[in-house]
Amino acid sequence: MSNQVDNKTLWSVIWASSLGTLIEWYDFYIFGTLTAIISKQFFPSGNPTAALLAALAAFAAGFLVRPFGALVFGRLGDLVGRKYTFLLTLVLMGGSTFLIGCVPSYANFAAAPFVILFLRLVQGLALGGEYGGAATYVSEHVEAKNRGFYTSFIQTTATLGLFLALAVIWGTKKYVGADAFNDWGWRIPFLISVLLVMVSIYIRLRMAESPLFVKIKAEGKVSTNPLKESFGKKENMKVVLLALFGATAGQGVVWYTGQFYANSFIQNTLNVIDDQRIPLMLLAIALATPFFIVFGGWSDKVGRKWIMMAGMLIAICAYRPIYSTMAGLAHKTGAGDKVEVSIAAGMDTKVATDSLITITTVSSFADGTTTKVIRSGKTTAEATDSKTKVAKREVWLAGSGWWTMMLLVFIQIIFVTMVYGPIAAFLVELFPTRIRYTSMSLPYHIGNGIFGGLTPFVATALATGGLLNGLWYPIAVGGVCFVIGSLFLSNQIKEDVVD
Repeated sequence: MSNQVDNKTLWSVIWASSLGTLIEWYDFYIFGTLTAIISKQFFPSGNPTAALLAALAAFAAGFLVRPFGALVFGRLGDLVGRKYTFLLTLVLMGGSTFLIGCVPSYANFAAAPFVILFLRLVQGLALGGEYGGAATYVSEHVEAKNRGFYTSFIQTTATLGLFLALAVIWGTKKYVGADAFNDWGWRIPFLISVLLVMVSIYIRLRMAESPLFVKIKAEGKVSTNPLKESFGKKENMKVVLLALFGATAGQGVVWYTGQFYANSFIQNTLNVIDDQRIPLMLLAIALATPFFIVFGGWSDKVGRKWIMMAGMLIAICAYRPIYSTMAGLAHKTGAGDKVEVSIAAGMDTKVATDSLITITTVSSFADGTTTKVIRSGKTTAEATDSKTKVAKREVWLAGSGWWTMMLLVFIQIIFVTMVYGPIAAFLVELFPTRIRYTSMSLPYHIGNGIFGGLTPFVATALATGGLLNGLWYPIAVGGVCFVIGSLFLSNQIKEDVVD
């Protein structure tokens, strides 16, 4: 069945699909990028670690419902069409993101955590229907021999969504100032999403339906019960499970480790200042993003499977050495070559009658790295005790350290491009056209939404017992997926089928 369209129409399809998907990823990821601030705004502040984990849990909740969104919108897409289904997901995503920026803080609105959680769940449902629709829509405009290349443009959108989120957040913070941003400016990235969504809605309204869907609809071959056909038939359900445990689960943990956990690790564990962290993430993402297209296009020549399997294997073998090196760049041992100590006396904000001694220690090291550590106590001895909990830590990387950190993030994103670049083409080729939207969306969103989306939360929780302990989660999931995928997945590139 030929589904080739003229070149101008094809690039219009790719542009419209990619732009909308990019905006949805941006909406989804500004929450995760701002978890440190959101934890203080919307959750009780008595225990900062618990508040951060609560914010990460709300972030993860959006991933947990993505499979349900895949079922709801996948079914809708296979029944009524691709175009209007992912137009609806775009409206839901944009609306919930805008409303997150409007919710009063916990100090003024005790129900704020529950409202935020609800809106986060709506985001997850919407994204559950978006990706499958976009990947299916683009794939049904091209022939199998070029499918990896053309669908790889959709694959860039998740990473570019993170890039856009980081860029908007950083630009807003620089414009309004750090204090204003932490107070109210963080809402701006959420609020402006409504403008981006309106542009994308306008573009998508002008899109035509997928030619393959139009054809099977005209022939009366549209599925009447996509859920039953997708998951009620043993042979199709077997393919769904194989796609999940042989590809998407491992791809999911590699994606979120290489970008989201890397960003969280640099920010919350290594305490690198934002003016260094965000530019290095932006540069690493910008340099690595073209490789989604490189590996997607290469998969048209050599097959999808072994590129994805190689990315998983290299990643799980390299994570601990990479993160150990990252930690060494920021966590310096010893007193440093130059140490400045300042002592300030004040009042304990919790007990107005008690005095509080705050000691700030700035240590400069030979390589140019500088660390600032703030400890507080009721006496000078307590504040200087190394066992006293650090109230705040900031790290300024040396010039060479900054470039090395950026390179290590770039390498991790290369792993991401290997596993993610070919996977849209791989998934759409597994399932017939009549149930493709439903069938491919579920394993994708379980693999990415649950296995992958839980990575920042699980890894951060595990890391409380040791700096690198969090890496055992992606290593274990990626390792299992590599073995199953290597043994049971096919490397064959397949043409479209209806039944």
